[in-house]
Amino acid sequence: MPALYLSHGAPPLADDALWTGQLAAWSADLPRPKAILVVSAHWEEAPLALGATADGVPLEYDFWGFPRHYYEVTYPAPGAPALAESVRKLLRAPGTPVQDVPARGLDHGAYVPLVEMYPDAGIPVLQVSMPTLDPVRLMEIGRRLAPLRDEGVLIVGSGFFTHNLAALRQGGVPAWSAEFDAWGSEALAAQDVDALLDFEAVSPAGRLAHPRTEHFAPLFVTLGAAEGELGTGRSVIDGFWMGLAKRSVQFG
Repeated sequence: MPALYLSHGAPPLADDALWTGQLAAWSADLPRPKAILVVSAHWEEAPLALGATADGVPLEYDFWGFPRHYYEVTYPAPGAPALAESVRKLLRAPGTPVQDVPARGLDHGAYVPLVEMYPDAGIPVLQVSMPTLDPVRLMEIGRRLAPLRDEGVLIVGSGFFTHNLAALRQGGVPAWSAEFDAWGSEALAAQDVDALLDFEAVSPAGRLAHPRTEHFAPLFVTLGAAEGELGTGRSVIDGFWMGLAKRSVQFG
């Protein structure tokens, strides 16, 4: 299976016909996964945690102030206990424990895009936490998860290519968002992993594009899972949504 980094949007993504169509077309072009493993910007917990593996665990509506209907969305994907066991074996090592949080359902970084990509909710989904925002450590986690791709597991890092809600302006694309998006696109095309790892220091407007780095961090899990195939990388979705770059990338 390929490895993906996608910009997941907010709950109103469901109202954007262009973006939902792009996500649906993307998934239609992929082999159907046997299971999906999601690392979302919206779950940071250490030690690394595995979310719900049982069926029927409610979603995490981890947002505030939206109209009621966004809190009525459901996504009853099956749990993925077998995938969870594989993840434990791949990641657990001395000094790096793995914990289970069985009541933790999918957050909006996972279910918002999956509703558009796999609306039948028929594929088992497992969400795991980000135990750190250190890009090097996240790449190592991705490397250790990479064998799952050969077992039909779609690995998804879910974030947002630029993310600074406080600096958004009404109308248009802020210069910092456009500049960071162009730089990131070029760095990915050049397979310049060193630059990406050091993005806060070397990218234009990096600290404005990501004043806190949790929405860029899932990219490094994807890069680790795709190591050796970075030359296959391509931006499947680009452009902007409310001024934020929605660039989403596939490797493999």
